[in-house]
Amino acid sequence: MTRKKENEKPKVHKDLDGFEMEIDSFGELKSNIDIEKINKFLNKEVEDKKLKDRDDLDELKK
Repeated sequence: MTRKKENEKPKVHKDLDGFEMEIDSFGELKSNIDIEKINKFLNKEVEDKKLKDRDDLDELKK
């Protein structure tokens, strides 16, 4: 098993290139990409198991 170096960045999808996230001392998530952009990406790329049986799923993804 290989270990990653601490400074090595993980591989990410090309739409999220440069994405960084950290947790501050209050437990809040801090990100360099707007949450709306992240949500649009997730809606487009990740299947929602709760919605997979809906007839209008393709319309919702647009």
